[in-house]
Amino acid sequence: MTSALRVVEVDPFDDAALEAWHATYAVAEAHGHEDTATVWQLEEVRALMQLPASGYRVDAWSGVLGDGPDAAVVAAGWMRTPLHDNLDRADLTVHVLPEHRRRGHGTRVLEHLEQVARERGRTILLAEAHYAYAAGPDGAGECGPEFARARGYALGLGDVQRRVRLPVDAGLLDRLAAEAAPHHAAYTLRSWVGPVPDELLDGWAEVTASLMTEAPTGDLALEPERADPEAVREHEAVVARQGRRKYNTVALAPDGSVVAYTDLATTVHEPGRAYQWGTLVRRAHRGHRLGLAVKVANLRQLQDQRPDITHLLTYNAEVNDHMIAVNELLGFEPVARLGEFQKRL
Repeated sequence: MTSALRVVEVDPFDDAALEAWHATYAVAEAHGHEDTATVWQLEEVRALMQLPASGYRVDAWSGVLGDGPDAAVVAAGWMRTPLHDNLDRADLTVHVLPEHRRRGHGTRVLEHLEQVARERGRTILLAEAHYAYAAGPDGAGECGPEFARARGYALGLGDVQRRVRLPVDAGLLDRLAAEAAPHHAAYTLRSWVGPVPDELLDGWAEVTASLMTEAPTGDLALEPERADPEAVREHEAVVARQGRRKYNTVALAPDGSVVAYTDLATTVHEPGRAYQWGTLVRRAHRGHRLGLAVKVANLRQLQDQRPDITHLLTYNAEVNDHMIAVNELLGFEPVARLGEFQKRL
C-alpha cells in the first residue's frame, strides 16, 4: 500500500511542531499497554533534543497528512545516532496513531529513517517494541514485533519489564543486606542523590560505559562505549532539565575504584513512579553479591527520601538469570516485554 504521507523533520525549538509530534508518539506508544507503557514525557523529549550533547544526536520526524489548517500528524519517528562509538549504529522508533494503522504510514516513516541512517553511514539499525508478557519472548501476533519482522528486523534480545510495589518491607531489605554483607566485606558502599561527586566521576564514567557490552547483549552488534566524564556531566544537565532526579549507589574496591553501580530515576511528570536504570558489577568483581548490595542500599535511599513513590519499574534481559534472581528477591514481578530488534543495511 502506498502512503500519501509527508515526512517532515521536527524543529525541537518549534513548540507547536514538537508538541504535535509528541502527542502522536505518546498516544501510539501507550495504546493497548496503558498500564505498562513507559512514555517519554514532552518536557523530557524537549530537553533531550534541545540541549547539546557531544556523544550523540537525536532527531525526530512527523508523518503528516493534508496541508494547511487541515494538516494532521498521524505518525512519528525518531532516531538516535552515537557520535563517539558504535558509529555504524542508529537507534530508531516508529509510531502510528491506532486509527491510521495498516495504511502504509509506518512503512513510509521507517523508509525515511532508514535513508537518513544510510546517509549518515549507519549500517546497523536497532529498534524496540513493547508488547504483552503473555505473548511470549518473540511477541508472535503482536503489532510491534510483527511490523519489525515484516520489514527485515530480527529479534536480537528479549527483555522483560518487571514492577514492584513500594515500599518494599524494611525487614526484607535488612535481611538481604545482612546476608550479602559477609561476601563483600572488603568493599565499601556509597550512596547519593543527584550529580556524581567529583572524586567518583572518572570511575562512574568507566563503569556505566561498560554496561552496554558487559550486560547480556544477545545477538545485538554492539561495541564498547567510550568512558567520557564530560558526557556524564552533559547527561546530568539533561536529566535536571527533564525534571528527573537520580538516586545512585556504587561499590568501591579497596583501592577506591568504582566496581559496581546502580541508579534509579524519578520524574516530576509521573508522580508515584520510579525507574530502575542501570545496574552492573564489573566482571572481575562478581561473586561478592555486590549487585544485590547496591540495589538494596539504593532502594533504601529511595524509600527513605521519597515515601510518595508507590511503584518501581525495571527491565532485564530474559537471559540475565542473575539480575532476575536479585529482582525477584526484592519482589519484582513480570508485567510486559520489550523486544530489541536489529537490521543490517
